[in-house]
Amino acid sequence: IGKEVLLLMQALNTLSTPEEKLAALCKKYADLLEESRNVQKQMKILQKKQAQVVKEKVHLQSEHSKAILARSKLESLCRELQRHNKTLKEENMQQAREEEERRKEATAHFQITLNEIQAQLEQHGIHNAKLRQENIELGEKLKKLIEQYALREEHIDKVFKHKELQQQLVDAKLQQTTQLIKEAEEKHQREREFLLKEATESRHKCEQMKQQEAQLKQQLSLYMDKFEEFQTTMAKSNELFTTFRQEMEKMTKKIKKLEKETIVWRTKWENNNKALLQMAEEKTVRDKEYKGFQIKLERLEKLCRALQTERNELNEKVEVLKEQVSLREADVDLAVQVLQSCTLNSHEELGTPTDTEPGIQPDVESCAANSSEKTVSTSPVPGTESVD
Repeated sequence: IGKEVLLLMQALNTLSTPEEKLAALCKKYADLLEESRNVQKQMKILQKKQAQVVKEKVHLQSEHSKAILARSKLESLCRELQRHNKTLKEENMQQAREEEERRKEATAHFQITLNEIQAQLEQHGIHNAKLRQENIELGEKLKKLIEQYALREEHIDKVFKHKELQQQLVDAKLQQTTQLIKEAEEKHQREREFLLKEATESRHKCEQMKQQEAQLKQQLSLYMDKFEEFQTTMAKSNELFTTFRQEMEKMTKKIKKLEKETIVWRTKWENNNKALLQMAEEKTVRDKEYKGFQIKLERLEKLCRALQTERNELNEKVEVLKEQVSLREADVDLAVQVLQSCTLNSHEELGTPTDTEPGIQPDVESCAANSSEKTVSTSPVPGTESVD
């Protein structure tokens, strides 16, 4: 600024009058105002561009932060899902182990009871064999009763074996056994009445058989109660298994939903990353285009300046050529006038009238014109090639 002020002072000192100094100062002030206005316009344009760039930067930063937050949330959700899945798997394994242990205990208890029943049946079979021997000694009257009782015992043995083989049809078989027992009791009562009429001696043995039958009935009732308890425990275990299966299905549905949601969030995150990359690529491309446009503008300005200089030079050359052509035309007019004056003088010296015969003067004029055309054509005009 100090150097510019010194230069202004020196320029003003060169001027003589104060009016010229004021005019110079006004001109300088006007130039400075125009420069300041241009600079302010450029500053406004650059500020607008900077604001746009800042807005884009803030928007991209916000989107980036949102994407980071979504990514962190998704990671936390995935971790929670993994933990929840692990806990569910552990709980499921524990419940399955507990159910297996319960089933094993129930099967072991059931097998123990069945073994006890089989042992008691074997003991009763041995005792019945002894009774058979005693009944054979009684006589032919009691053979029918013993055979029926043996058949009934064999039927009961078959029923118990059938129960061991088919546990799923226990209820139906129990009903059959109860019906058979009732039928056997009815038959036994009928036979007892018939035998009481026939033989009074077998009453004591029949009473013993009744006592044994009562004991067997008590044992059967106990076994029935135990079997009903086993059925209730099995039903409870089945209910627990069904509830556990329903809970497993619900959890699988929830896991599938959460997996779908994680896939959706992952796709959104990938799309956001792709959009950010595309924006960055577009920004780089635009920066490159902006630089290219700046270079092109500088080249065009240089070309315009060169063309202006060439146009000025060509205008100067055209003006010079116009002056030369005007001078040549003036010379041609003078030559034509001189030729005409020469022809008139020659005719006067020969004594010919001025009004010559038709066809003579045109020949002279044509000769003069031809001579003038020759002079014009032979005189090379400089700079015609440049004009063309």
